[in-house]
Amino acid sequence: MIFILITILLLLPYLILILYYRKSWLAIPDFIPVKKITENELPYVSIIIAARNEELNIGNCLRTIINQSYPKNKFEVIVTDDHSTDKTVTIINSYQEENISVIHLSDFLDNEKINSYKKKSIETALQFAKGELIVTTDADCVVPPKWIETLVALYKEKNPVFVALPVVFPPSPLGEGTGVRRFSVSLLKIFQSLDFMTLQGITGASVYKKFNSMCNGANLAYEKKVFYEVGGFKGIDEIASGDDMLLMGKIQKVYPDKVMFLKSPDVIVETQAASTLKDFLNQRIRWASKADKYTDSKITAVLMLVYLFNAWILILGISSFFSHKSFSLFLIAIGIKISVELFFLYPVAKFFGEKKLLWWFVPAQLFHIFYTLVAGWLGKFGTYRWKGRKVK
Repeated sequence: MIFILITILLLLPYLILILYYRKSWLAIPDFIPVKKITENELPYVSIIIAARNEELNIGNCLRTIINQSYPKNKFEVIVTDDHSTDKTVTIINSYQEENISVIHLSDFLDNEKINSYKKKSIETALQFAKGELIVTTDADCVVPPKWIETLVALYKEKNPVFVALPVVFPPSPLGEGTGVRRFSVSLLKIFQSLDFMTLQGITGASVYKKFNSMCNGANLAYEKKVFYEVGGFKGIDEIASGDDMLLMGKIQKVYPDKVMFLKSPDVIVETQAASTLKDFLNQRIRWASKADKYTDSKITAVLMLVYLFNAWILILGISSFFSHKSFSLFLIAIGIKISVELFFLYPVAKFFGEKKLLWWFVPAQLFHIFYTLVAGWLGKFGTYRWKGRKVK
């Protein structure tokens, strides 16, 4: 009887939560600019990229940025080199005539020991940024041609001070190598695409309904003056992660009605999936490490519900070996979980043009439960590696 009661107490709020996310995602209006902005009205935009040993990616990233439809005299790109030991800086320097500059984080640290090099990289670049609107992306991202143009159109029409924008892994991800390795890497990338797409759907729904603050640093924008008004990263600068969501939370406290999600295919940024299971787990542990740093109690409650529900499904699965009743409860719980999550994910996958990935959703469930529990636990009590550094 107690197993049935616990299952109901966890399953019912989880079901309501996911249905709420679906309804909220569908309610987000697709942004279509309605008025023409003259060149004199266009704001100057500063794009900031923190880079460390990104010689394989930074060239593609910069190439897509300089090919923007936005006037070249209205934006700049500042790349902060975080102690790279490869050809990252050489590649950046080859683009300097395109209004792209590089600064070296090592010039600003004075042997100072820090835990968040990315926050320090962004903060340092902001000292040199000329734009009223700051846009951040990552060195392993590629951006669409109308990325800045569409963002600025929203900025001028709706007057937000912070904008979260969509991010996706490249379509039809394939592994490298041959045979078993190629197949296993492909499965990992497909899983990441599904998982990340789910997070993006929740992000859009949460921001639109002002339910909680979610975003991704690979694609976000905010006013420079507002960054300084809320104290920038002060108070969250010792946390290795959180240059996106924790900053968003600070801004949302001051400007709750001026934080928006931009839903448009013209601003979807592609970022790279982790190529190994170890890298993937390190990334997710890093994301989970800031879970107890949120000041928004709704985020904490949602994360706790998701963690406990997945843990309970695992407990039911293990108990199934000893009890037919537990097996029945396990099938009911995981069946409802899969069904409601697919129902939520379908319109999100349609927006990203990735409906074909949904065929892999059911096989991915058991690994999803396992990684949620492991990443959540290690994010709180463990350590991880990020950009070659061990981080607390």
